[in-house]
Amino acid sequence: MNVVVCVKQIPDPAAPQSLEPSTNTLDRSGKLILDDSDAYGVEMALQLVDKAGSGEVTLVSMAPNGEVAGLRTALAMGAAKAILVSDDALKGTDALGTAKVLAAAIKRTEFDLVLAATESSDGYTGTVPVQIAELLGLPSITFAKSVTIDGSTVKVDRQTEAGYDEVTAPLPAVVTVTAGVVEPRYPSFKGIMAAKSKPVDQVTAADLGFSAGDVGAAGSGQTIFAVADAEARSAGEIVVDEGDGAQRIVSFLEGLKVI
Repeated sequence: MNVVVCVKQIPDPAAPQSLEPSTNTLDRSGKLILDDSDAYGVEMALQLVDKAGSGEVTLVSMAPNGEVAGLRTALAMGAAKAILVSDDALKGTDALGTAKVLAAAIKRTEFDLVLAATESSDGYTGTVPVQIAELLGLPSITFAKSVTIDGSTVKVDRQTEAGYDEVTAPLPAVVTVTAGVVEPRYPSFKGIMAAKSKPVDQVTAADLGFSAGDVGAAGSGQTIFAVADAEARSAGEIVVDEGDGAQRIVSFLEGLKVI
C-alpha cells in the first residue's frame, strides 16, 4: 500500500501575518510549518500502510523558497519521502493552478491512494483535492471520518450533517479526511533525527512540464484587487426582564425576520 499525502506548509497562525502589497496575497516569505489539518492525513496514511504490512507514505507539497520545515515534521511522524515543488514562477497560483501542480507531482510517484485535508487553514477553498482527483481521472470521496482498505476498494464513513454515509470507491482514489479521523502522533526524538536524512525531491514548474503563463499569477483565474478589515460589530442590546422580556425578544426576532 503506497499512499500519497498532500500537505501544505503555512505561515505560523500564532505569528503576526501580513500581505504582499503588490498582490494582496498572504506573505509566505518567512518560516512555514505543517498545517495542523494535514497531520490527520499523514497519520491516517501511516496507519493504513502499517495495516497493509508493506508500502510507504510519500508527501507532496508546494511551497516557496525551498521551505521544508513542515515536511520534516511529517517525515518525523514516519513518512518515507517527500516531493517539494518550489519555484518563483508559482507565486500567485490560484486553487486550480495549485491542483494542476500537485497532480503533476503525484504522477511522478506510484500510489494506491491519495489523502488530503478537507481544506487548508490559510486558504479554506476546499476545492484543491477534488480538482486533483478530476485531473488524475480518479474517484474522490470527501469528509472521511474513517478510512479502511478492503482489497482494491477503499471504504469510507463520510461525515454529514445528519450522521455519516457509507461510501466505497475502487483504488486508486483521492480521499479527504476530517480532523476526527485519527489522532496524529507526536514525532519522537528518533523520528526527528531520522527525518533529517529522508529524501526530499525538489522540483520546479518546468520539471513538471509547465511553462510561463500556465501557473503563477499569469495563469491564475482570479485577481485580488483589495483587502479590507471586517466591519466591527456594533454593541448588542441588553434586555432586562421586567415581565415583558419574552415579548421583547420575540419582537426583536420579528424585526430581523427570523420569525
